[in-house]
Amino acid sequence: MCGIVGFIGQELVGPVVLQRLKNLEYRGYDSAGMATIAEGKLWIRKDVGKLEEVQDKCHLDELPGFVGIGHVRWATHGNVTAVNSHPHPDCKCQIAVVHNGIIDNYRELRDRLGPRHIFTSETDTEVIPHLIEEYMETGASLEEAVVKTTQQLEGSYALLVISTADPRKIVATRKDSPLVVGMAEAGNFVASDGLCFLDKTNEVAFIDDGEVVVLTEDSIVFFNSQGRQVEKE
Repeated sequence: MCGIVGFIGQELVGPVVLQRLKNLEYRGYDSAGMATIAEGKLWIRKDVGKLEEVQDKCHLDELPGFVGIGHVRWATHGNVTAVNSHPHPDCKCQIAVVHNGIIDNYRELRDRLGPRHIFTSETDTEVIPHLIEEYMETGASLEEAVVKTTQQLEGSYALLVISTADPRKIVATRKDSPLVVGMAEAGNFVASDGLCFLDKTNEVAFIDDGEVVVLTEDSIVFFNSQGRQVEKE
């Protein structure tokens, strides 16, 4: 079981996401990391250890930008190493993904992607940014690429995705793994457990299985599995 969180808003993302990750630490984890977008590029820092140890080594709170995703990991696929920690990028380091769940068919997907992509970890998660990369290279938008990618996945997942090609949004989706969004005055949150951002807002909505959610600084838009926009109460 892993903990994931994303934030996009008016505050510097490093300290905001770090505090949400601290609020998720009750589960106990073996590694942590964060990805942000600033100055047109993707910034990733991650390492093994408890969150406090990773913060001491990597200074997660100093990552620049106003959009970012974070992860605390309990290893399921792959050893406890820095390279197996999340977030995971694509080949060009333009897409970053954090994932909670297990992708059952990752070996098949990895074999299919292998000739065209460079894999650096042992994790099941790493196929996801590479699939998104392939679909975006054919002209798909970030959210379209996420939908097409999830159609290839077997297993459970809660995903948060950011991309330098669309730097003012976070795309989130889930299947059999929880995700909840929170609307706050300073921006919008998404996390595997809403408790991690209740100090900022109590205005929350749960993401249903198969839904894709696009978060920007001032909006949260839900789409069903057919791509139609849906309203949440």
